[in-house]
Amino acid sequence: MSAGGLEVDLEVPGRVRAAFSARPGRVVALIGPNGAGKSSLVHALAGLVPAQGRAHLDGVDLLPLSAREREVGLVFQDRALFPHLTARENVAFGPRSRGVPRRVARERADHWLGRMGLPELAGRRPRQLSGGQAQRVAIARALATEPRLLLLDEPMAGLDVGVAMALRLELARHLRDYDGVTLLVTHDAIDALTLADEVVVLDEGRVAQEGTPDDVAAHPRTDHVARLVGLNVLRDQEGFTSFRPRDVTVSLRRPEGSARLTWSGPVASAQQHGDAVRLLVDTRPPLLADVTPQAVAELGIAPGREVWLSVKATAVRRYGAVPEGR
Repeated sequence: MSAGGLEVDLEVPGRVRAAFSARPGRVVALIGPNGAGKSSLVHALAGLVPAQGRAHLDGVDLLPLSAREREVGLVFQDRALFPHLTARENVAFGPRSRGVPRRVARERADHWLGRMGLPELAGRRPRQLSGGQAQRVAIARALATEPRLLLLDEPMAGLDVGVAMALRLELARHLRDYDGVTLLVTHDAIDALTLADEVVVLDEGRVAQEGTPDDVAAHPRTDHVARLVGLNVLRDQEGFTSFRPRDVTVSLRRPEGSARLTWSGPVASAQQHGDAVRLLVDTRPPLLADVTPQAVAELGIAPGREVWLSVKATAVRRYGAVPEGR
């Protein structure tokens, strides 16, 4: 890639080893299960934990630089606002820590609080803000430093669904105008599908998959991504097999017919999912199945109930294995 953008090939020993790149103006969603190394990677790029290798931002290697010297803005999932400072002072802190004069830092703070729709809250302290308002202040603080790399570590975590949706729309508007690189850590498929241009999947400290949100959602290569997008995925020597929960038939007896794949196991959970009830069945591997509320009642389905699952061969999609060297 050119000198602009982000090019990463680094390791946080014992936690994560990742290599990927992103062009200026792109939003990269970083997804994976807990413990996959997402936050370790973000903290390494921000200079908060030591790392080996290289991380070039606009042609400059970040790793030899201190956290203050890096043109990086970081938003923590717990906001991490200073409780004794007002919203304006919190936002101004970022530029001030990089040597920007006090007056200019306050002007930037007011500008970004206005951009985030919070001008009237500039004098409030964090305890006087709602969760969504506090997260907007945290994002404004990161952007006020005019970073070339914006790191968002689960910015929607802990927010009510409505508040998270409003913040997601607000963030999307700002990211459209941002010409740096954004790295978004998320556990929500909606974030990846609506905010990101590209997705990097981490699994057990390694990059397991990269691609556009649509491609990753259509061809998941890890159990976590499969669950995230609501697909069942099986792995074999020649690649992957996927099918939708709604294509799974649930019964109490073993199904007949050679044109079906079958499994059996106890129901682990049953939850409302739109008009259906989504079952997680403890087969090998665990699988999802969508059934009607009427079927739940008729079959007596409840956690612990042994059931058979089947899917027609015509409902199954197959795709290739991960290319060598990934």
